[in-house]
Amino acid sequence: MSAQAPTTRWQVFLNGAALADQATALILEAARAAITTRGVFHLVLAGGNTPKDVYERLREVGANWAKWQIYFGDERCLPRGDPERNDTMARRAWLDHIRIPPVNIHPIPAEQGAEKGAQRYAEILRRVPEFDLVLLGLGEDGHTASLFPGHPEGLAKSDSDVIAVRAAPKPPPERVSLSAARLSRAQRVLYMVGGESKRDAVKAWRAQADIPPWHIMPTLGIDVYVDRAAWPEAY
Repeated sequence: MSAQAPTTRWQVFLNGAALADQATALILEAARAAITTRGVFHLVLAGGNTPKDVYERLREVGANWAKWQIYFGDERCLPRGDPERNDTMARRAWLDHIRIPPVNIHPIPAEQGAEKGAQRYAEILRRVPEFDLVLLGLGEDGHTASLFPGHPEGLAKSDSDVIAVRAAPKPPPERVSLSAARLSRAQRVLYMVGGESKRDAVKAWRAQADIPPWHIMPTLGIDVYVDRAAWPEAY
């Protein structure tokens, strides 16, 4: 696992607002670079409160939204439109407020159940050899997307691109998640971590504990944006 350490860039911000401002800037920079080079920007979204702050900022900026293709790192097996779904949050905070073609948004069909939802999303992702940017969060227990510590599903390099999660330790137990291998097929990954409750997870990550983030290794490395509240005092 130590081979990943040089490619993990940690930045600590005074507060969540400063973190969200810089994350927004990084996303827009990545979009401009991808659109200039290939004419399209493939972005994977995360759920959670810290990404929500970023999405609310993105809806206030001008961008060539028609060139953005939006995907999701994981989803809970709940009905479409359920407020606990990641895509519902992203739509309410951002996507419903901008002029992006509906066909450019690719939600995970988790309402069909974990197995079928994973199979259907894998078919969609076959058209995308590599993501430009993947956004991820970090749970209090060290999970990311719906990849959980102590649950090896989705962490092996040989795992399917999209996995059915049937016994998640956090409710709901059934979810659909991109695997670590698929999340690694990206130019870069940005983690956004905020709040004192994440401090132990950050400390474990920096101590090279075997938690899911260590299994995600994109081409240009990982940026981890952490607010001061989440940063272990020992560091």
